[in-house]
Formats: sequence, C-alpha cells, structure tokens
Amino acid sequence: MAQALGARLKSNETLGDRVIKVDHAGEHGAINIYTWQRAFAKWRCPELVPELDEFLAHERRHRALFEAELARRQKPRCHSFHLCGLGGAVLGVLTGVIGAKAIHATTEAVERVVLRHLQDQRGALRSVDPDVVSVIDAIIADEQQHHDNAANHLRGKRGLTEKVIDRFVAASTEAVIWLGMKL
Repeated sequence: MAQALGARLKSNETLGDRVIKVDHAGEHGAINIYTWQRAFAKWRCPELVPELDEFLAHERRHRALFEAELARRQKPRCHSFHLCGLGGAVLGVLTGVIGAKAIHATTEAVERVVLRHLQDQRGALRSVDPDVVSVIDAIIADEQQHHDNAANHLRGKRGLTEKVIDRFVAASTEAVIWLGMKL
C-alpha cells in the first residue's frame, strides 16, 4: 500500500504517519503561497484580497488539523516542511507580482494536484487508518472550493503565461509531494 503512494517508510512509521507529515508540509507551503500573494495583491489586484484571506484561513486550519494529528501520533514534521515553506514563498512572490491571472493559475494547478493526491490517500488509507481519512475529509471541500474559484476566474482568460504557470506549478507540486513521500 505504501508503494501505491510512492512512500518510503521508516521502521517506526505507518503510511498514515507519512501522509500526515507530507500533507502538513504541503499546507505550510500553501500558507506561504497565499501569504505572499496577498502581500502583492494589495498592490496589484486588491479585489482578490478578501478571497486570499479566506483561502489563507482555510489553509491555516488545515495545517492545524494535520499538526494536531502529528502531535497525537507523537511524530515529527516532514523533512520537506521548510522546503515547502520556501517554495511556497517564492511562488507566492513571483505570482503575486505578475497579478490576478497568475494567482488564479497557481491556485488551480496546486489544488488540482493536491485533490488528486488526497483522493489517492483516502483510497489507500480508508481501511487501514481512518483517523487520517477523517482529517483529509475535513479539508477536501475547502481545497475543491479553492480550485473551482480559481478555475472560474480563469474561464476563457488563459494566455501563454497562465499555461506556463499551470505546467510549472503542477510539476513542482508533484515533485514536492514525491520528495516528501521519500524523505
């Protein structure tokens, strides 16, 4: 089952432990993306600030849920935690400077990848770690809302920049998740 998600587990670690660690690090990255996008949106596209505030609040709640589950399991955070934070900050600054369409393209790409991984995690863990599935279930509607809002903003407005951002962000998100499952 761990192989299905590409996890390399330590001897004292379950697949659920690893998923919680990786998802916690991912939420930290998302917080950094939205934090920095918001900082630049105040200048570039102030109409997005309320939506970014809402998404940021969701991501902080998600990280807290994963953090609580890590604490309950007495597990440390993922080795990729700081990498996710740094990557999120860089991505947030770059796309925040570019503007609204870049912000939406980033959100759509990240959330598309995240939603697929969350569904895979739910399937792999449903019968072996219902506690992790419960945490995933608590966040999945928010992640879907983020994706759908971004997709709606971009409907019919995708240029070359948005297509490049989509591919780069999706590939980067996949790579960070893969790396987190291996560390």
